[in-house]
Formats: sequence, C-alpha cells, structure tokens
Amino acid sequence: MNQIIRNLATFLVMTAILVSVASAGGYQINEQNARAMGFAGAFVAQASDASAVYFNPAGLAFQKGWKVLGGTTLIIPSTKFTGPSPSTNNTSMESQIFYPSNLYVSYGMRDGLTFGLGIFTPYGLGSEWPADWAGRRLSVKTDLKTFYINPSVGYKIGDTFSIGVGISYIIGDVSLKFRVPTYSSLTPPTPAAEDGTASLEANGTGFGFNIGLMFKPTERLSLGLSYRSMTELEFSGDATFADMQALTTFFPGGSGTTKLPLPSNLVGGIAYDVTHDITLEADFQYVGWSKYNELNVDLEEGPAFPFTGRPVQSDMTSKKNWEDAFLIRIGGEYRLDRLALRLGYLLDTTPQPDKSVEPMLPDADRNELTLGLGYQFSDNLSVDVAYQLILFKDRTVAPSVNVFPGTYQSNANLFGINIGYQF
Repeated sequence: MNQIIRNLATFLVMTAILVSVASAGGYQINEQNARAMGFAGAFVAQASDASAVYFNPAGLAFQKGWKVLGGTTLIIPSTKFTGPSPSTNNTSMESQIFYPSNLYVSYGMRDGLTFGLGIFTPYGLGSEWPADWAGRRLSVKTDLKTFYINPSVGYKIGDTFSIGVGISYIIGDVSLKFRVPTYSSLTPPTPAAEDGTASLEANGTGFGFNIGLMFKPTERLSLGLSYRSMTELEFSGDATFADMQALTTFFPGGSGTTKLPLPSNLVGGIAYDVTHDITLEADFQYVGWSKYNELNVDLEEGPAFPFTGRPVQSDMTSKKNWEDAFLIRIGGEYRLDRLALRLGYLLDTTPQPDKSVEPMLPDADRNELTLGLGYQFSDNLSVDVAYQLILFKDRTVAPSVNVFPGTYQSNANLFGINIGYQF
C-alpha cells in the first residue's frame, strides 16, 4: 500500500517535471526565420532582415524603410524507447507535427534609428506516447506553447558600429496527462485493474530583455554579439484526477503555482563575404541552464490518508541540477542573381544529466544539417525556405542512475518558410 501511495504522489513530482519541459534543451526552438535556418541559425553577425529582433537587435540599425517578415516551421519529431525488459521494449512516440510561427515588422529611419517588433515561439513542442505503454505513469502527453512579444530598437553609432535593445512579454501555456495506479477497494486494499488519469493545465507570464552589438570594420566583415536574459516565468494552473476509484477522495486536485527560470542565451558570431556572391558565418551560443537547480511547486493539500496520517497531495520540491550547454553553428550562402543557396551544420549539446532523462524529455546531444534557398521575386518581395535534419545521439540511461532505464533513439525533420516584403 505504501508503495502505491508513493507512486501516486509522483503527481507532484510530475507537476514539477512538467514545467521543466519549458526550459529543456530539446524544447528550445531557435528556428525563427527560414533564411537563418539555412545557415544552421548562424545569423547573429548578419541579422540583415526584420528577424534581427530575435537574432540581434543591433542589426536593425543597418536597415532602412519598412520591412515585414512572417513564416512558420513544421517540426516532425520521432522517438523510440527500448527498455531493459520485454515489457518495455520498442515503444514509439505517437506521430505529431508542431508549427511554431513568427512575425516581424521593422522601420528604419534615415538617422540610423530603427524600431522593430517580433512575435515568436522560442520554447514549445511536446510529446505523446501510447496510453497503455510501460512508461504511462511518467508521461502520456505533454504540450507546451510560449509566445514572446518583443519590441526592439537599434541605433547606429557612426558607419561601422550599432547597438540594439529589446524587451519581451512572455505568455506560456502547458498541459500534461499521465496515468496513475489506484485501488478499487481499501478494505481490503485491492489494486484496480485500470489506472486512473492525472491531468494538469497551467499558464504563466513573465518579462525579459535582450541586447545586441554589431561591428562592421570593413564591407566584407561583420561581428555580432547578442544576449537574451534569463526570465522567471510564473505558472499557475489546475490539476484534475479521473477514474481514481477508491482513492478519489485523497486526490481532489485543485490549483497550484510555481516559478520557472528560462535560461539566458549569449551568442557571438563572425560573418565574412568571401566574394561578392559567397557569405560564410560561424556562431557560438552559450545557454545558462545551470540556473535550473530545483523547482518548488505549491499545491493545495488534500485530506490526510488514513494509513499514514498525512496528505499525499501537498507542496513539492524537485531537484534538477542541470548543466550549462553550448551550440556551434556554421553556415554559408551562394548567390546567383535572384537565387540564394544555403548550407549549414549545427552541434547542439544537451544540458540534461542522465539522472534527469525521462519520457517527457528524452533529450541528447545532436548533430544537425540544414539546406535552404531564397528567391527575390522583386525589389519588394522575397521567399525563403529551409530544411533541417536533427540527428540525436542514442541516449542510454542505466538503472543505477535513473528510475526508468532504457535507450532513446530520436530524430526530427524541420521545414521552414518565410515571406518578406519591404518598402
């Protein structure tokens, strides 16, 4: 009985883990413009369109007139889990498609002052497993959406140097579903044949800022530096339990609150025009995941359980102990009149230690390849498309360090498109 109650209390732990999805390396979405996506995201030193609001607001200062840019990225992930026993072998995640979108508007004045506004989704995605799989008591379905509203301003100091700043209002929305064991009777204790279902719906808001610098010592060479602050997102929501049978009284659900630190990002890069038609860029991105040490969740207390005298639904602290991570990006573009061809490579390291790997977030180090092309239909209208292949390294966690051991094999295909108009 005590073991079952401890398993039921994983609701509180999973509430904490749920919020961790928002800050996981596997769920940080850097694909915020198909043009930059073709460069494997190496764009901080160019930032030469309205998406500079996201990549480096200092790039706005070198732009003139009105620019409007909008698009989306289709993300198609795939994950297979293989456990150490026949009952946990070869389970595939359900097929899903995510489509984080973006919209940017900027206006550059003649005196080097430029204003911009961006709406984008830098954290998102989710996961869905079969309802009856071996890990159903850890995760069945997770869905996360965030929206950044980011007004920015860039100013050019002289002919070669610029600075940019922005602030962000952040809206987050998340839902979680997983199965929990229950009892059909407490007298005598009789495990139920079917699990109950726990669900959580939560939303939160927060503020952040970003700042950027750009230096162009020659016509061919450009250096960029961008920083986006850590943001503490305040979540509140409601938990519900269904089909709990004899344990319904002891898991009434209710409201809960928590605060989540979204990590800081520091990106530096160098772009060089090898010829009039060829541009290369290399970036280094450092992500401050180590701020995510633990998560405290405040929940309404349930009634005392008769066998322990204590409520099994109460506040919870979950240790995370994540580590800082980095990304290396290399990309290039070859221009043929109105057509531009792009190619890139990205190394993305995971912040997640073995003990923290779980079905909601089966993250791992990744190698990523990108292809892209752009076409300038006129002086005003352009279209960019890109493809990105993400190859996760196989991630095996042992029973000595993880409560749900096994091997995760993952990959993802991404397709991006943006349409730009300037006047």
